[in-house]
Amino acid sequence: MKIVFLEPLGMCECMIHTHTNTLKQQGHHIIFYPDRQEDEATLVERARDAEIVVVSNIPLRQSFFEQCPKLKMLSVAFTGVDHIDLEECRKRGITVCNAAGYSTQAVAELSIGMMIAVYRKIVGGDAIIRVGGDRQGVLGCELQGKTVGIIGLGAIGQRVATLAHAFGCQVLAYNRSPKTFPNVTLVDKQSLLSRSDILSIHLPLTPETKDFIGANEFAQMQPHAILINTARGPIVEQEALYNALKKGQIAGAAVDVYNQEPPLPASLDLFNAPNLLMLPHMGYATKEAFASRLDIVIQNVEMWLADKPQNKII
Repeated sequence: MKIVFLEPLGMCECMIHTHTNTLKQQGHHIIFYPDRQEDEATLVERARDAEIVVVSNIPLRQSFFEQCPKLKMLSVAFTGVDHIDLEECRKRGITVCNAAGYSTQAVAELSIGMMIAVYRKIVGGDAIIRVGGDRQGVLGCELQGKTVGIIGLGAIGQRVATLAHAFGCQVLAYNRSPKTFPNVTLVDKQSLLSRSDILSIHLPLTPETKDFIGANEFAQMQPHAILINTARGPIVEQEALYNALKKGQIAGAAVDVYNQEPPLPASLDLFNAPNLLMLPHMGYATKEAFASRLDIVIQNVEMWLADKPQNKII
């Protein structure tokens, strides 16, 4: 079969070819593209004759699949698959597998790091010292003793809970279905919002979770609370976040995800929001996570070829 890596996945070509030796020995044709292109014409040109495609978070919509009639399997090098037209894949009988779990530790660590960065004013402190300033007026907070509220107690949410507990935090969580986890108290959404010093979001993006945090939710949070979002941008209503920060409804926020992938338009209101740390969607981007991701996506292909698909979405 023809197997196409539409992008480098953060790995060099030699690493891809080393990890696909078994597939090549089985007679499969591996094509690797060392650059990331997102325009559909280029993607179709690369994938038109492929039976198997590997891609990370590049959006693939109905028209892409219409122009790639040989496609039978999609190995998504990402945890979320909201950028893939799954309904079209169902209609065409295309198996979709994701890379579940590859970035759990990476995203969880960044979530904790963002909490500390906001509390200790790390980015602002760096800016102050570079212009000849000192510590005057800079007063931070500690994580220990704070209440961390986690929305979504999946693998990443659970890992954040473990790390937060290790810092001496009380951990609350809201999950759409009942779930137990050590050192975590499950509460309803309203209680989580009103009781949390730090709100950390770890939900997938679905029609039900879009705008899950909006003006009504910010109104229920404490004025000293901060929000952390390393999940998906549209889960938090962007204008509501901007207004909550401008009005002082919450004390601060840190986000790694947006309504679109960076680079962001210069006119974005969030750039003018106070006490907001903005990162370029890098939560999953560590050397360790990328190595694990490559192993998972290749294993998904191998298991599908053996008719034993793992991490199967559809």
